[in-house]
Amino acid sequence: MTDEQSPDPTEFEDPLSDFEPAQYASELERALAEETVAKIQLQPYLHFSPDTSVNEAVRQLHESKVASALVVDDNGNLVGLFTERDVLERVAEGFERNTKQPVSEVMTSEPTVVYESDPAATAIAAIAVEGHRHVPVLDMDGKVLGLASPRRVFDFMVKHDR
Repeated sequence: MTDEQSPDPTEFEDPLSDFEPAQYASELERALAEETVAKIQLQPYLHFSPDTSVNEAVRQLHESKVASALVVDDNGNLVGLFTERDVLERVAEGFERNTKQPVSEVMTSEPTVVYESDPAATAIAAIAVEGHRHVPVLDMDGKVLGLASPRRVFDFMVKHDR
């Protein structure tokens, strides 16, 4: 038995009793801080398996008129991101030789990601500050939910700019 006494419940002071909710200058500011990345349109998005050939991946990017695709394994886990920049930097010079290899050999491994529960501003930071044009969005189990892009983030901002 210790000599410590139990706290007197009549002396308890609620630490949140003087909590002031955040004050925002605009609806947009509130949305960026309080709405989650999941509120941004994340679909549709193009995706490939890691063993898709570079030739097929480039063809699908071209036909879909998109600049990037997610590389996702059979369990829905993100393996990487394949972008037009990857094509220019890792494929173009030896195109004939590189087109037969799997996209996993030339993709961007371990891309910056955001999670569905992150504030919407996190997606903007990944795009604007980190300089990524397309950012994969994952659920809390690490499964792919979609892709945040400048256009989709802009649409989210316009919707909340009142």
